[in-house]
Amino acid sequence: MERKVKDSIVRLMIYVCASLSVILLVGIIVYVLFKGLKSVNIEFLTTVTSVLKGTVGIAGNIVNTVIIIFLTMIIATPIGIGSAIYLNEYAKPGKIVTLIEYATETLSGIPSIIFGLFGMMFFGEKLGLGYSLLTGSLTLIIMVLPLMTRNTQEALKTVPDSYRNGAIGLGSGKWHMIRTILIPSAMPGIITGAILAIGRIVGESAALLFTAGSAKLLPKGINGLLMKPFQSGGTLTIQMYLSATSEGDFNTAFGIAVVLLVIVLLINIGTKMLTRRVDVTRKE
Repeated sequence: MERKVKDSIVRLMIYVCASLSVILLVGIIVYVLFKGLKSVNIEFLTTVTSVLKGTVGIAGNIVNTVIIIFLTMIIATPIGIGSAIYLNEYAKPGKIVTLIEYATETLSGIPSIIFGLFGMMFFGEKLGLGYSLLTGSLTLIIMVLPLMTRNTQEALKTVPDSYRNGAIGLGSGKWHMIRTILIPSAMPGIITGAILAIGRIVGESAALLFTAGSAKLLPKGINGLLMKPFQSGGTLTIQMYLSATSEGDFNTAFGIAVVLLVIVLLINIGTKMLTRRVDVTRKE
């Protein structure tokens, strides 16, 4: 009887905690939507803020965010996946592997503002890149690499050893086995890690404030777009921060918050759909 009472109390506490989490999440979403939806329209999404034209828009910040994501992921993805494959499949357990894993875990816990200071001094000053989207991307690569590496490692560990032994036993080489058996089997976890990295890039502000700057102009033509990585550019989170603090424009800040919420929601939905599709394809 006493055990049943304790189980009921613990179950009730679990339900209460879960309910509080859901209520808090829903409350934040509803509040942001209530305050920001009135600011979101076609003009807001397709123009830039201009005193002369009398427009308020975030099109330039959206372009900057897309460029930052593209530059970061195109470099971080192969390095992160390659590092995880080496640590999990090639490296022999020992002090070096332990040191690398410890360094990876330590990097993932460092505050982002420290990465920003490092990126500003090293990439911006020493390498002469200045305030630019490229400087911000290089800084973000260091930030998301631990996340991608650890997620890929965990995904590789979920693949049964029988897959490896079976492929090797049939005469497959190690790299052929990794490329044709291991990576496809671990792909859902790898995709999840990549999407989580994109989510961190989208939500980052402190590091980019020190490295990428805050310019919000749209690039002019193809040449302008190609040169944009070498120029200053503020992402959506940077503009939201500046709108709420320096400019005191909370309507724009909440409008950007709505856009960010939608982006995060789409990322989560896309992750689930892509993971499910990969699972179905792999099973077929």
